[in-house]
Amino acid sequence: MASVKDGSSTARGPATFALKNVGQETLVVATTVLIFSLCAILVSGFFTLANISTLARSVSVLGILGVGMTVVVIGRGLDLSQVAVLAICAAWSLKLIGLGYGLAAGLAMGLGFAIAVGAFNGFAISIIGIPALFTTLASGTLVYGIGRWLMLDGIITYAPENQPLLLALGQGELLGIPIPLVIFAAVALVGHLVLSRTTAGRFVYAFGDNAEAARLTGVSVRVLTISQYAFSSAVAFLAGLVTAGSVASINTNVFSSSLIFDVLLIVVLGGVSLSGGRGSIASVLAGTALIGTLLNAMILLDVQGDVQNIVKSVVLLGAITLDRKLHPRDEETARQGDL
Repeated sequence: MASVKDGSSTARGPATFALKNVGQETLVVATTVLIFSLCAILVSGFFTLANISTLARSVSVLGILGVGMTVVVIGRGLDLSQVAVLAICAAWSLKLIGLGYGLAAGLAMGLGFAIAVGAFNGFAISIIGIPALFTTLASGTLVYGIGRWLMLDGIITYAPENQPLLLALGQGELLGIPIPLVIFAAVALVGHLVLSRTTAGRFVYAFGDNAEAARLTGVSVRVLTISQYAFSSAVAFLAGLVTAGSVASINTNVFSSSLIFDVLLIVVLGGVSLSGGRGSIASVLAGTALIGTLLNAMILLDVQGDVQNIVKSVVLLGAITLDRKLHPRDEETARQGDL
């Protein structure tokens, strides 16, 4: 009897399947493949070269922003100022270039302003002690207000006609691959190398996992936090240039859109824990692919914007619930406080 029990136990062991043993990224990739396949079969015009190219270009900006957000969230932060930086800093660069400052000078000043916003966010969070949620929400609104009031002339800023390089960032191709997708891949590679191959990247994970322990081991927490937010803002500026290049202009009213919501959606959905210390750039790729496919399908099906927002909200709530199941808040996590 004992041998029978042992044999049955052994037979059951390999066959036992537990959802917790499957990574969230794997689940998202499998879901993406399933949705993509269904859309290719059921949605008219989805599986065409023109639409796939459009899909690749449209998700690139979302993915670029997602890389910056991922670096911040892994370090137990949040950056709601990304879209304001995208809109105002990129529009200001276009204006300066159009006024004759030159391409290099215009881009440098726009990038400098973006990094300054990120550094301010990091300073307010790490030194003054203001929660990231309120800091970045306030700074984003401040940047948008100052930009519209003092720096720009209207809602829309157009790219100068004598700057084909700017247009190429959004409309060009490299060996048949849309340049926005190439830029997304390059930013993702940089983010991956920083997080996985550098001391700073290990510190980001350490701080996100246990802030107090990171401090006790000598991690320069303040410098690290400022660097994270500066990187996020710089990436947002690049996403703004890609956006401007795709339509030869940038509409600053994008600040009022659901773009930041979509960025958070791909980050959380991909498996980056809001508790900090967990996730990777691969998470961004998985989340971007799924949400990009879903949004593209809903557009082709002419789904109303309100219904799209409902779908995205349900998906986000589901992703947060899964995150809490996979990464429950323990005593140490709770003691660190909310974002």
